[in-house]
Amino acid sequence: MDIAAEAALPRATLDADYTARDCTSAEDFARIISDYARLSLPARDLPGTTLNLRYDDSGEGMDLFNAGENRPCVMFIHGGYWRALSKEHSAFMAPMLAPHGIATMVPDYTLAPKANLTEITRQMRAAFAHLWHNAEDLGIDRTRIAISGSSAGGHLAATLAMPGWHRDFDLPETAVHAAMPISGLFELAPLAASHIQDWMQFTDAELETLSPLRHIPGTARSHVALAAVETPGFPRQSAAYAKALGAPLTAIPGRNHFDVILDLCDDQTTLSRVLLGLLGA
Repeated sequence: MDIAAEAALPRATLDADYTARDCTSAEDFARIISDYARLSLPARDLPGTTLNLRYDDSGEGMDLFNAGENRPCVMFIHGGYWRALSKEHSAFMAPMLAPHGIATMVPDYTLAPKANLTEITRQMRAAFAHLWHNAEDLGIDRTRIAISGSSAGGHLAATLAMPGWHRDFDLPETAVHAAMPISGLFELAPLAASHIQDWMQFTDAELETLSPLRHIPGTARSHVALAAVETPGFPRQSAAYAKALGAPLTAIPGRNHFDVILDLCDDQTTLSRVLLGLLGA
């Protein structure tokens, strides 16, 4: 069964397959979310840091760490099923990247249901475009901006890797150097048939235009990653996306949907080596 056809599965099956919290205990989940914020704080002490830089008229902003000297940059987009978390939870990889001469940018987006997926995606593309167009002033090498993100952030990273949107932001189709979505979502149809639809209210147009699996040719160079411990929908999504792209797929042993991205705190982990490799570091 292809991923889009999963939408015909019973609602109870889809709800279970895409309830990411079931991959760990409530206590571990709370600890991991706290770790996101705690481990992000040291990034603020890095040189070349600018906080709350407005990227468009949505009122949302982004934080930039270790910028300067025409540095490559990782744009990391937080997850939370498009309705939770923030950039304050998302800079924990910046201290790892800094010694390798790499900057980090973490953006906020308006959370659902206040914003729909069309607007959230537009904001992330606007944040990338602001970084790209102002690269010289910000100390960034615009030819080496890699996109990453986890869960819903993995979906948003993939929508930036997709072709076809760049002209609206005065960007070349090759603007995204590379992408590493982590435990992402690449076909929205099963989600629209699950409990996620209760807060996202996906439209048919969004299912078509914002499902990265439906827009494969021209996608930026990608490496797909996920945790070894996931609820069933996420491995199916990642495997289908990697196969369609002809891209590497790496499962991280011993990690679950939530703590896998904390491997980005250590440059010796598989996840960090993949990300560094995408930028030639």
